[in-house]
Amino acid sequence: MKIILLGAPGSGKGTLAKKISRDFEIPQISTGDLFRACVKAENELGKKVKSIMESGALVPDEVTIEIVKERLQQPDCKKGFILDGFPRTVNQAKALEKISQIDSVILVDLANEIIVERLSSRRTCPNCGEIYSVEDNPEGKCKKCNSKLIQRDDDKPETILHRLEVYERNTSPLINFYSERLFKVSSSGTPEQTYQPVKAFLEKLEAKA
Repeated sequence: MKIILLGAPGSGKGTLAKKISRDFEIPQISTGDLFRACVKAENELGKKVKSIMESGALVPDEVTIEIVKERLQQPDCKKGFILDGFPRTVNQAKALEKISQIDSVILVDLANEIIVERLSSRRTCPNCGEIYSVEDNPEGKCKKCNSKLIQRDDDKPETILHRLEVYERNTSPLINFYSERLFKVSSSGTPEQTYQPVKAFLEKLEAKA
């Protein structure tokens, strides 16, 4: 089962992807994680990606497509995968069609004002990548490795607003591109309330395969 998760940054795609990955035993592929791994490598491409990410802009299509294509060729993707954060443009979607056939696209819908509030309070472990909210983790320490949590540059309010503008301009057209394969869910409730209708939909989709 090959799935794409669409939705603005901070809408809850990552949390939803983890639940789908666990229950349907397919890997979650986040371009954000792929980019951060690239940045951590500290090569020329990593430095370029870091500069772009910190500005809130999108990584160029040709770079993103190549990184994703390489990931989809790995053995754990044979049964299927969840793409979180790719494609972000119609050009990327067209390129993906040449790489792999997508079964369904799940649109995670959430109002911009809630997104800004959620992302602004998000803190990340620089060591293991775990994500917390200020409310859930006021002490600011990772519960897995005890590292001090940080606020990523792309989670600061001014960068979030820019990212939402970029999303509306470049990614929203994908809703029309994938209209025949689209399943829409609101993420305004709890993560479990968001997941239940998605799980039911995917179980029916899996049964038809």
